Amino acid sequence: MMIALDLRAEYHDERTAKAVFDSISPDNIGYVSTEIRGKQLIMKMTAESAGTLRNTADDLMACIKAAEESSGLVPGPAPDLDRDSLFE
Repeated sequence: MMIALDLRAEYHDERTAKAVFDSISPDNIGYVSTEIRGKQLIMKMTAESAGTLRNTADDLMACIKAAEESSGLVPGPAPDLDRDSLFE
Protein backbone atom coordinates (compact mmCIF):
# COMPACT_ATOMS: atom_id res chain seq x y z
CA MET A 1 0.00 0.00 0.00
CA MET A 2 1.31 3.45 -0.91
CA ILE A 3 0.66 6.56 1.17
CA ALA A 4 0.55 9.96 -0.55
CA LEU A 5 1.09 13.47 0.72
CA ASP A 6 0.59 16.73 -1.16
CA LEU A 7 2.01 19.97 0.25
CA ARG A 8 1.49 23.51 -1.01
CA ALA A 9 3.49 26.61 -0.20
CA GLU A 10 2.31 30.02 -1.38
CA TYR A 11 4.67 32.96 -1.71
CA HIS A 12 4.28 36.70 -2.23
CA ASP A 13 5.10 36.46 -5.92
CA GLU A 14 6.11 34.07 -8.70
CA ARG A 15 9.77 35.13 -8.49
CA THR A 16 10.03 33.90 -4.90
CA ALA A 17 8.23 30.64 -5.71
CA LYS A 18 10.64 30.04 -8.62
CA ALA A 19 13.71 30.79 -6.48
CA VAL A 20 12.63 28.27 -3.83
CA PHE A 21 11.69 25.74 -6.52
CA ASP A 22 15.11 26.07 -8.16
CA SER A 23 16.82 25.63 -4.79
CA ILE A 24 15.02 22.47 -3.70
CA SER A 25 14.58 20.68 -7.02
CA PRO A 26 18.02 18.98 -7.22
CA ASP A 27 17.57 17.45 -3.74
CA ASN A 28 14.20 15.94 -4.52
CA ILE A 29 14.74 13.99 -7.73
CA GLY A 30 13.09 10.60 -7.29
CA TYR A 31 11.48 11.48 -3.96
CA VAL A 32 9.25 14.50 -4.49
CA SER A 33 7.44 15.77 -7.57
CA THR A 34 7.39 19.58 -7.48
CA GLU A 35 5.69 22.06 -9.77
CA ILE A 36 5.01 25.78 -9.80
CA ARG A 37 1.53 27.19 -10.31
CA GLY A 38 1.76 30.96 -10.17
CA LYS A 39 2.86 31.88 -6.65
CA GLN A 40 2.44 28.32 -5.34
CA LEU A 41 4.80 25.39 -5.08
CA ILE A 42 2.97 22.08 -5.19
CA MET A 43 4.91 19.11 -3.87
CA LYS A 44 3.71 15.52 -4.12
CA MET A 45 5.32 12.51 -2.53
CA THR A 46 4.49 8.86 -1.92
CA ALA A 47 5.99 6.14 0.25
CA GLU A 48 5.23 2.64 1.40
CA SER A 49 5.16 3.59 5.08
CA ALA A 50 4.11 6.57 7.17
CA GLY A 51 7.58 6.76 8.70
CA THR A 52 9.30 7.02 5.33
CA LEU A 53 6.78 9.61 4.16
CA ARG A 54 7.33 11.65 7.32
CA ASN A 55 11.11 11.54 6.89
CA THR A 56 10.78 12.71 3.29
CA ALA A 57 8.43 15.53 4.32
CA ASP A 58 10.74 16.58 7.18
CA ASP A 59 13.73 16.71 4.84
CA LEU A 60 11.71 18.69 2.31
CA MET A 61 10.59 21.22 4.94
CA ALA A 62 14.18 21.71 6.10
CA CYS A 63 15.30 22.30 2.49
CA ILE A 64 12.48 24.79 1.90
CA LYS A 65 13.33 26.67 5.09
CA ALA A 66 17.02 26.86 4.17
CA ALA A 67 16.14 28.04 0.64
CA GLU A 68 13.81 30.73 1.97
CA GLU A 69 16.29 32.04 4.51
CA SER A 70 19.32 31.98 2.23
CA SER A 71 17.55 33.56 -0.76
CA GLY A 72 16.69 36.73 1.11
CA LEU A 73 13.40 36.81 -0.80
CA VAL A 74 11.21 35.88 2.16
CA PRO A 75 11.09 38.69 4.75
CA GLY A 76 12.16 37.80 8.27
CA PRO A 77 13.06 34.34 9.49
CA ALA A 78 11.22 31.47 7.86
CA PRO A 79 8.73 29.73 10.16
CA ASP A 80 9.80 26.43 11.71
CA LEU A 81 7.28 24.36 9.71
CA ASP A 82 8.70 21.02 10.75
CA ARG A 83 9.19 22.17 14.36
CA ASP A 84 12.73 20.86 14.61
CA SER A 85 14.43 24.22 15.34
CA LEU A 86 17.31 23.06 13.15
CA PHE A 87 18.22 26.48 11.81
CA GLU A 88 17.20 28.67 14.72
